Amino acid sequence: MASDELAQKLQARLSIALDTEPRPELELSPARPKPQESEAACGDSTSELSVKLNRRLDINDGNAAPRPTRVFNPYTEFKEFSRKQIKDMEAMFRRYDTGRDGFIDLMELKLMMEKLGAPQTHLGLKNMIKEVDEDFDGKLSFREFLLIFRRAAAGELQEESGLMALARLSEINVSTEGVMGAKDFFEAKVQALSVGSKFEAEIREEKEEKKRQEVEKKQRQAAFKQLQSAFCS
Repeated sequence: MASDELAQKLQARLSIALDTEPRPELELSPARPKPQESEAACGDSTSELSVKLNRRLDINDGNAAPRPTRVFNPYTEFKEFSRKQIKDMEAMFRRYDTGRDGFIDLMELKLMMEKLGAPQTHLGLKNMIKEVDEDFDGKLSFREFLLIFRRAAAGELQEESGLMALARLSEINVSTEGVMGAKDFFEAKVQALSVGSKFEAEIREEKEEKKRQEVEKKQRQAAFKQLQSAFCS
């Protein structure tokens, strides 16, 4: 009887040991995310998507705040144009920037070309923007708008292109005034240099005249002393 009881106890302990031993297949299986973590990740994705959708709706409704743009000085970067020309270009840009976001998009460019009497196809409008779109945002900034007139004045635009039509039909005659503006700029610079040189020459003449007067004064003083000594002797 004692041996049977001992055998039963050993069998029971062996069964407990086998049940509590870790199973290899459970160790190799990947850990499943907790329900809370899954819900949090899903919530973050939904929130991010919601922000993007709201931003797109604001853009479509015209209520989106303009994104910060790179500030540049057109008067220093586009020196080939006069201040009046740049101001005229800015006035034209603002007139067709109906969204008041600092850009001319495809529909605003379409309206501009229709007002100028040179309507373009949808593909033609896209090609116009693409030709000067340096940041690839699909619309024209004021700097990119100025590039149209720079390339027109430099003869870099095709004669039958939409951009050439824009530059030609606009109120700014860059083909003649732009060149004259550049010519006047360089002539003014040369004239300023010549005026500066003339001013320096005048200063040198004044200094030489003062030296000459000082020498003559010393000579007169020496002659007077000689005459005085001869009279006194």
